Formats: sequence, structure tokens, C-alpha cells
Amino acid sequence: MLYLLRKMIRRLPGVVIKQVPLPTPEVVIGFGEREQAAALCKKHGFQRVLLVTDRTIFSLGYQEKIVAALQEQGISWTVFSEIDSEPNLAIIDHGREALSGCNGDVILALGGGAVLDSCKMIAAGGRLQKQSSNDLLQKFLLVKHKTIPIIAIPTTAGTGAEITVAAVVTNRKGKKEPTVVVGLDVRAVILDSELTVNAPMKITCACGIDALSHGLEGAAADVRVAEEDRQKSMECVRLVLENLPILIREPSNLIARQAMSFAANYGGNAINKQLAGYVHAFAHSIGAKYHIPHGEAIALALLPVMRFQKNRCLGKLAELSRYCGLADESESDASACDKLLDALQELIELCGFDFQKGLIQKQDYASLARAICWDSINYSPPIVLRDRDIYKLLDEMNEL
Repeated sequence: MLYLLRKMIRRLPGVVIKQVPLPTPEVVIGFGEREQAAALCKKHGFQRVLLVTDRTIFSLGYQEKIVAALQEQGISWTVFSEIDSEPNLAIIDHGREALSGCNGDVILALGGGAVLDSCKMIAAGGRLQKQSSNDLLQKFLLVKHKTIPIIAIPTTAGTGAEITVAAVVTNRKGKKEPTVVVGLDVRAVILDSELTVNAPMKITCACGIDALSHGLEGAAADVRVAEEDRQKSMECVRLVLENLPILIREPSNLIARQAMSFAANYGGNAINKQLAGYVHAFAHSIGAKYHIPHGEAIALALLPVMRFQKNRCLGKLAELSRYCGLADESESDASACDKLLDALQELIELCGFDFQKGLIQKQDYASLARAICWDSINYSPPIVLRDRDIYKLLDEMNEL
């Protein structure tokens, strides 16, 4: 029954997402450019800043350049750095209290996906003050006059959460709930490659594969978008394929790091415009069940899913392969597609993920299949999977 329902509404998410107003932030790019956050605040007339970050980033002192610049501009600031896990209602509650306490008129979000998603909900709660944080966990959260403005400064090159309208928050029962914030006001994004330089290579690889998956699933999705958005999805994939291997060999290569920040940003655009797909449905479900970091779960699911559905999106994948310089126009679509899949496999192997054979337990297949099916309802993938297809893919993932 769920399969038939999913097949009937497969294109619906891609239609619905087009009705959601998307942020159009100013983008500042460059090594060490996070201090420009103060000038941006001055430009937009903001006077009371809530700077939100996590405990690790705070301990590394990455906020110090920003704070010094705010002081020079005469802008008051308060730091909220209690985030040390994925977003949950306790974090959102405390963040809203901090925002109210300083009467903040802008949020500076300095961090990875957990910080950025937390800030989206804090910014929404800053406008919807009569609603509890639990009440904010809606499929579509409408903020009529826009959220508190955000200046987003990502410290990883992966999630693209600096521009995505979705946030994932763990509810009081421990379940992750996705929310689309309608009216999200991201006023500016600062892509500062200095923030990613000291990231462990394991994190750099996981984030890079996550960014790649956004562009790849966007390019393969059954969603019609403007040519500019289609190009951004393909460029996301090209940038990761070319630059992540460079970073594995040369971790201090700043040009490659900046390129990965671009890739993540383009991947965020793909999520906003084309959504994700079964790679993410599998990764979300397996990651939650076995407590695997998101990027590693993406790497586990990526090749089996893309190979399974390649015949349904052969033309799109072949075009992507040619765009990335992996095949030329004289080659067949099948050959071009195979070269793309081979390049993906080579990159994942180069990253050195330590997949545990037999990780996924047979007795969990039925519950995982249900979770994957329900998660996939949020997307418009090129194909709809039956339970037997999901079981086959889980078997393949167990053998990686």
C-alpha cells in the first residue's frame, strides 16, 4: 500500500518545494573573511548580536575575530555556545532564552550543521514567541513576517545548511523531525575557508561526500528546475570529485578548501530546489538505527543506490559525467554513466571509510524498510523502491 501511495505522489514534493520562499543571501568568500560579519551587521543596521556556536568551535577561539570586529563597530554581542550535539528541544529552548535575554536583532551562526539548524529554529522561535519549541516542530513552519535575520558562517564544507530552509531537530522522544522553515531570513553567508583547515581528515572526507551526494541526488531527481540550478548541482559534483582528492593529499591546500566550501553551498541549493533521494533515506535510517555519523552513512549508501537506479536516470547521469570531464560526447550514455560511478567508487575508496561488514542486522530489515519508505516521501527520486528492492540494497551495503 505504501509503495502505491509513494508511486502516486512521487513528483509532489518537487512541486511543493517550489512554493517555499527561499533565502537569497549575500555571499562573502575568502580566507579569514568571517570578521566581515561585523561590517554586514553595520550595513543592515543590526545592533544586538547573538553569536551562536558550539563548545568545540568556542574552545578553538574561532569566534574571536568576529567579536573583535563587532567591538570595533560598536555592536553589542552575546555568545551562546551550549551546543555539543545534534539539535534538540533543550538546545532550542536555551537558545531562545539567550536571544530574548540580549534582545538580539540578528543571529550570527558559526558552526556546522548542528549549529546552523539550531539557529534556524531559534530564529523562528524569536518571532513566534508564544509557541513552545515543541510546537515549532511542524512539517512546514510558517513565519509570516520572516524569522530573526541570520548571518551564517559554516565551519564545515558539507551540509550546505547555511542556505537550506530545512532543519532537523530531535524531539523529546529522541526521534529526529525535519521542519521546513517558511520565511527563513538568511541575510548573508560567509564562506571562510580558514575555518575548515584544521578539521580532521575523517571529517573533511565525510563532509565532502555529503556535499557530493546533495549535488548528485539533485542532478538525478525528477524535479524540473531552472538551468542555473541544474548547473549548480553538477558543479557541486565536479568540485568535490576534483578537490577532495587534493585535500586528502594536501590538507593545507587553501584553493581546494575554498572550492569545497563552494561545493557545499551549491549542494545546499540542490537540497532547496531539487531535494534529496534514496541515498539520504537509507543514510538517515541506517545512521539513526546504528548511530553512524551522517557522512559515513551517506558513503555507505551512495554507490548501491545510484547503481540500482541508474537506468531510470541514465541520461542525467551521463550528462553529469560529461560535465565533470569523465566522458566525451562520442561515448554512449551507458559508458559515460559507468565512468561516473567508477569515479564515485574511487573517491569513496580514497576516503578510507571503515565500513563494518554485517553491520545491518537481518532482523532490522523490515523496520528499516518502513523508515526508508517514509523518509523517501519527502523527495522526488527517479524511482520508487519496493521492500524487496530495499532488502537487496541493504544486503549490498552489508558486503561493502
